[in-house]
Amino acid sequence: MSNDKFVLLGTEIKKGKGAILELEVAKLHTRNSLKVPVIVERGKKDGPVLLLLGGVHGDESNGVAIVRDIIRKKINKPKSGTVICIPVFNVFGYLNLTRAFPDGRDLNRVFPGSSRGSLASQFANKFTKEIAPYVDCVLDFHTGGADRSNFPNIRCNFDDKVEFSLAKVFGAPYMMHSKYIHHSIRETIHKMGKPIILFEGGKSLHLDNDVISIGVNGALNVMKYLNMHEGDVEIKQDSVLIKKSKWLRAPYSGIFESMVKNGQFVTKKTLIGRVSDPFGEFEKKIYAPFDCYIFGLNTAPNVNRGDAIYHVSVKHE
Repeated sequence: MSNDKFVLLGTEIKKGKGAILELEVAKLHTRNSLKVPVIVERGKKDGPVLLLLGGVHGDESNGVAIVRDIIRKKINKPKSGTVICIPVFNVFGYLNLTRAFPDGRDLNRVFPGSSRGSLASQFANKFTKEIAPYVDCVLDFHTGGADRSNFPNIRCNFDDKVEFSLAKVFGAPYMMHSKYIHHSIRETIHKMGKPIILFEGGKSLHLDNDVISIGVNGALNVMKYLNMHEGDVEIKQDSVLIKKSKWLRAPYSGIFESMVKNGQFVTKKTLIGRVSDPFGEFEKKIYAPFDCYIFGLNTAPNVNRGDAIYHVSVKHE
């Protein structure tokens, strides 16, 4: 892309320069404005505009930390093109350490939003109108919700050749085919004709240095692939491709103990977990129903019958 003049949120960023901008979310009860910091760095040469997004859900700390480390290590300063970093997108949720907006809505289920909708919808609309049109590519960093821990994986639509290529060079241990969820950021960006890939790693309200490192290195690989940074893409091992997946659910209520580790490959009939009662009267074993990779794990000590406990591959290569 030729970026002779790049203007974002009313501010022009010249080649070789950077700026810290603000996207206003709302007015607080105290009349103070709540604003989202938007950190922009522009290279000296023309190139794509890449958005690095963290904290769409306020309790997903790893995503915030990944974008923070990218800034801290100055990876967000490209040789060519422009990098936009939004470490904390859902400021309300981040301040309250909760997933949702104050109106109770999941920000990632109200896009493209409306100027007259709920608070979350209005914010989504601001992003859709004032940020999204000016980017060429998006990396969206997430974390497992509630007590679910995700082994590092990159998600995209395998049928989209550009997204698939970006996801492959990202270099996460697992690559998962994921359809566009209705009213999500991914669906909105896709409908605008722009590629977006989503990274998942770790669990809510918990920092995992290994997950953070994979996310930072993945973003750097994508930037190298897009010729925004010099150097070769560095992938430690090829990603396992997961074309279809499902959650295995608890057959009983009780104390849940996993007998396998997250990220592990297991064969059919392998003992993977057990559920017991707190009084020592019963213990039920859980076996793998087929050969599969486990890349999502429920870490809660107690589960109810029907709770999702293992995210596993159904079709993989």
